[in-house]
Amino acid sequence: MKHHLRRQLRRLATERPYQVVVGSAAALLLATGTGVLVAGADESPARQQTPAALVEAAPRLADVASRNQARVAVSTPAASPSPSASPTPSPTATPSTKRRAADPDLTRTAAPKPPASKILDYDYQAQVTYYYCGPAAVRHALSAAGIDRTQDGLAGALGTTEMGTNSALDTTRVLNQFVKGNPYRTRMFPGTPNAAQVAQLRADVVAAITARRGVVANVAGDATDTAGGWHSFPGGHYIAVIGYRDSGRLVRIADSADPSLPEYWITTADLANWIATRGYSA
Repeated sequence: MKHHLRRQLRRLATERPYQVVVGSAAALLLATGTGVLVAGADESPARQQTPAALVEAAPRLADVASRNQARVAVSTPAASPSPSASPTPSPTATPSTKRRAADPDLTRTAAPKPPASKILDYDYQAQVTYYYCGPAAVRHALSAAGIDRTQDGLAGALGTTEMGTNSALDTTRVLNQFVKGNPYRTRMFPGTPNAAQVAQLRADVVAAITARRGVVANVAGDATDTAGGWHSFPGGHYIAVIGYRDSGRLVRIADSADPSLPEYWITTADLANWIATRGYSA
């Protein structure tokens, strides 16, 4: 019997803590009970009953085991989420949402297309002196915008003398003095204009005329209009562009030099070559 108890104690020593507590107590009681049984072996079977102490201690041992199981459960860390679990994907923007984010002005209306042809109403006046072509051309451009000025008044602002008006920089400066918003800019042609410069002249004329602004050009040399008329100003001259047609490929010229021929048409390419080495205000 003693050998049997030792084996039981060794086995219980390898169990979990709460099992060791219960097992040890049970073994102790069994040992006590065994002693009772051995001591009373010569008594009748009716007296060989389970000791009252063992019966009485059984519920308490069960309670000890339950409390130890609870402590073990609390001390065991909760299982962490599986690393293979993929996170819930965040909602992605739809193509239409991306387009709206990239271009917030989808509702903006396109600018109206310029008309294919347009001629401004203006007040023609021949130059009052042979060197007043600059003041006369600026006056023609201003009258198309509804601004009335005299040639003498403009000559003073332009710095015009008997040698004429210096350059397109002066006509741009004076035009901006009277036209709200300073819309005029000067473009110079230092030599023979290329295709890009001709296209720029055409675009500038269309934009200015559409906005009711005449263009003033400083020309030099000879040019032939669409009717075959020949115009020669070897020393330089100022003219006004007061209209266009064929989407700017032809331009309408107001020329103060000859009141018998106040207006004529010329191709934009020919006007560009006429402006060569000079410039224009648009």
